[in-house]
Amino acid sequence: MKTVIIACHTLKDELNSAIQEADCPFPVLWIESGLHLYTDTLNKRLQQELARITNVERILLAFGYCGNSLLGLTSPHAQLVFPCVDDCISLLLGSQHARKKISEEMGTYYLTKGWLEFESNIWQEYQYAVKRYGEEKAERLFRQILNHYHRLAVIDTGAYEVADFLELTEKIATTLKLSHQIIPGSTSYLKKLLTGPWDDEFVIVPPGEIVTLTHLCHDTNEPLWQIIGMSQ
Repeated sequence: MKTVIIACHTLKDELNSAIQEADCPFPVLWIESGLHLYTDTLNKRLQQELARITNVERILLAFGYCGNSLLGLTSPHAQLVFPCVDDCISLLLGSQHARKKISEEMGTYYLTKGWLEFESNIWQEYQYAVKRYGEEKAERLFRQILNHYHRLAVIDTGAYEVADFLELTEKIATTLKLSHQIIPGSTSYLKKLLTGPWDDEFVIVPPGEIVTLTHLCHDTNEPLWQIIGMSQ
């Protein structure tokens, strides 16, 4: 069965590691990082690529739900398979359960090498605020923004040496007055996406069917109004 992967560029190191470990031959189409900040834009970009791909039987989407970014996607020719997680943080921690458990401990802002290199992240936003408003005002602003955050967690997925950028993340944590911690991650979820079995940790959409809210509510305790971004 011909298979292709569509993946967020932020996951490049982790996915390439999983591909190597699984000896996976599938080609990868990389989607530029940061589009998940704009749900409609990412949704349209993904659908454009799905419409272009006509010579495969299965498409693996290396994405979390990213809000409603996967809602309405369809491929007339291929089966869609994607992880049953809210976002790529859960994907890199190994499961939705691991994300929930860690998040319950304290307010956590997560970073990986990919987020530092490719994403619009909290450090870039802080530096922009300092440049525009000055350091004192920027510090006050970010104390409010990060009011519910107490920890900056670097996810060590094993795909690279986190020691190479710890000096930077420690500086970020100190500047933003957050504790700094390295937490274990994993590429196992991504590897399972590549190889299967696709159990209840994945959503499978047959050719011609559309990704609906029912798919996105699969294996989540969030109420429907929260999934679709409505106020209660």
